[in-house]
Amino acid sequence: MPLDSKIASRLKRNGDGLVPAIVQQHDTGEVLMLAWMDDEALHRTLTTGRATYWSRSRGEYWVKGDTSGHVQHVRAVALDCDGDTVLLKVDQVGAACHTGDRTCFDADPLEVGAAP
Repeated sequence: MPLDSKIASRLKRNGDGLVPAIVQQHDTGEVLMLAWMDDEALHRTLTTGRATYWSRSRGEYWVKGDTSGHVQHVRAVALDCDGDTVLLKVDQVGAACHTGDRTCFDADPLEVGAAP
């Protein structure tokens, strides 16, 4: 069964048919990772409650946690105002990043200088 047409019509995909998916811990607001979804990945996510993405490097779907055990149980999904980004609020089990870090954003913080 395809993605609901009301949702599909709102999506603004890139040239590869993908939209970025920002993944956030549902109870703390912590930003965990960014991944990519197409219509099928979003459909699978909405119908199973498990975060499913499109791997650009492998050219296949992947369900977060199927190989690592670091599952994302989806609590809520929203589209941004332009329909070009998806927000997933999840309950993250274990590390979100493939490096083993809690998030993909905690390994390399950049310094922000004072305004001139």
